[in-house]
Amino acid sequence: MSQRTLSSETVFTGKVFSIQADRVRLPHGPKTLMHVVRHPASVILIPMPDPDHIVLARQYRYAIDAWLWELPAGSVDPGETAEQAAVRECHEEIAKIPTRIERLNAWYPTPGYCDELMIFFKLIGLEEPDHPAEADEDEDIEARVFTLSEARQLVQEGGVSDMKTAFGLTLL
Repeated sequence: MSQRTLSSETVFTGKVFSIQADRVRLPHGPKTLMHVVRHPASVILIPMPDPDHIVLARQYRYAIDAWLWELPAGSVDPGETAEQAAVRECHEEIAKIPTRIERLNAWYPTPGYCDELMIFFKLIGLEEPDHPAEADEDEDIEARVFTLSEARQLVQEGGVSDMKTAFGLTLL
């Protein structure tokens, strides 16, 4: 607990995140109650079979009741590095193993209430794995190769409404 945190209580624990209610002293002096979503770091993959193509994953997102084309992504598991998570998620979501991983950068998507850090990786040298990955029971994923211009056009036309994907494509 930092010197600014006066007390902390976990008020919810779920499969993907928890919520803490923290009584804090703000840097400019006042005391207040802050609710924070605690979420492990995540990896956002930019898998590129070659310099002109990218792999997107289509999956159902219950929270918005929609099927979305997205960059493959997932949480970093306990004891796992971000690089290990990127390789695992690539295998699980698009059935490929990268031969090279390039960390592009990392950003907090919603720092006003959540501590999740999204780490973006460019993955190249995509190869067939020697065994299939185990799929998560809540995932039904279709992977498809797009040209970069097709992927960018999907964003412009509203076919990609996922912020991490729209942003990730600007990194290329």
